[in-house]
Amino acid sequence: MWIDTHCHLDASEFDADRDAVARAAVDAAVTRIVIPGVERANFDTVRALAHRIEGGAYALGIHPLFTPRATDDDLRVLCEQIAASMDDPRFVGIGEIGLDYFVPALDDARQQFFYYEQLKLAREFRLPVICHVRKSQDKVLKGLRMHDIHGGIAHAFNGSFQQAEAFIAQGMRLGFGGNLTFERARQIRRLAADLPLDAIVLETDAPDIAPAWRYKGRNTPDQVAGIAKVLAQLRGIDEDALSIGTTANAHAALPRLALAAS
Repeated sequence: MWIDTHCHLDASEFDADRDAVARAAVDAAVTRIVIPGVERANFDTVRALAHRIEGGAYALGIHPLFTPRATDDDLRVLCEQIAASMDDPRFVGIGEIGLDYFVPALDDARQQFFYYEQLKLAREFRLPVICHVRKSQDKVLKGLRMHDIHGGIAHAFNGSFQQAEAFIAQGMRLGFGGNLTFERARQIRRLAADLPLDAIVLETDAPDIAPAWRYKGRNTPDQVAGIAKVLAQLRGIDEDALSIGTTANAHAALPRLALAAS
């Protein structure tokens, strides 16, 4: 079985066939799909969707790309929503949060403010975090250290071996998806092949980061199985061993995911 630890199934790209996409994932042995929140407006949506589909789970957070329109009151609402979700077995953590230095228009101070405030919530509620680390690995890691956060996932990891080791030492798992299926993505493929297996979780980031066989097309959660096949080949292990390992890693990164599965 496979776990997609990061899938934006609520995105508009799935409006026409969302339920069919979710069913296709189940048919491909994807037993859990984690749907992260990105802003106040979709908190209720991701929760409802996680409960509607088989194997659904969700996180709540304010994504750095949505900080330009976020308000301080959104943090109050997020805190209230987290508190109200603590008894929900499908709620697994705080995310997608973090920093983005790929998009030049983002205000650095503003996105750092929302990132740090959400790390405070993670510490208060003792929850893992799902972190956006695009061009921002060192600063995201600095925040985790400052706020003493020791669990979660560095989503779509694309840093150096040294940065990977630092995240692992902080108790984080590293998310790998469609990028590793491209032969030209040498650094990501080296990381995926050589890092300790217990540091790796699988993800799609659907509808984004489609694998090579869907280049420039829509990504879907059922593609975890194909991504896993490539990863198993890169590591020289069989797919059953990879399935067992990455499932255990996802449960370690998001412990409430394991509780919900039991």
